[in-house]
Amino acid sequence: MLEIIYEDEHLIAINKPHGLLVHQSSIARDATEFALQMLRDQVGKKVSPVHRLDRKTSGILLFAFDKESEIAMQQQFMNAETAKKYLAILRGFAPASMDIDYPLAKENGTLQDAYTSFKTIQTAEIDVPFGKHSTSRYSLVEAAPKTGRMHQLRKHFSHILHPIIGDRTHGCNKQNKFFLEQWNMSTMLLHASELSFTHPKTSVRINLKADLHDEFKRVVEIMKFSL
Repeated sequence: MLEIIYEDEHLIAINKPHGLLVHQSSIARDATEFALQMLRDQVGKKVSPVHRLDRKTSGILLFAFDKESEIAMQQQFMNAETAKKYLAILRGFAPASMDIDYPLAKENGTLQDAYTSFKTIQTAEIDVPFGKHSTSRYSLVEAAPKTGRMHQLRKHFSHILHPIIGDRTHGCNKQNKFFLEQWNMSTMLLHASELSFTHPKTSVRINLKADLHDEFKRVVEIMKFSL
């Protein structure tokens, strides 16, 4: 059963687990479960996603029950009228706060503006050797993307040399292997924790929050972060 964190007659939001695809995709033929079909079966009616989350990203995923609400919400996301917050665990000690202004290329090579603001909530130095270092350093950050480009947070944190733990495409393979061997953890530590938007029918501002999933919580405990 998917965790439903908001529902009315027009919209429904879930707390998507790590590893679950939003819908069927030709690039992930190994998948047999999809959030779209699971939610449809769970609530007994058609739903349409109004935005996307990567397969390995957990957190708030919003769907619409009707076409009008779907189009209105997609427009809000496109026009950056929603506010999103993510929690992530990064390699190393990240800056206390930072605005990342770094354009990202589309699949056809065209550059798009991309902006991310983040602040470091806590840092941890674990008494476990890594490579040449006698300890391992990590940062828990809260990120607020101002644009919604493909893999934006993953690419931006990689760009500033503080990649997200568990990101195989844009992250640090040595750290990912380290987490797998040390803690049997292969989850990407990126979670869509908060979403704010204007309801397309009532014009009321809706503020949603999603709790961390178990694997992310396990690493938070290992790092002795307090949330």
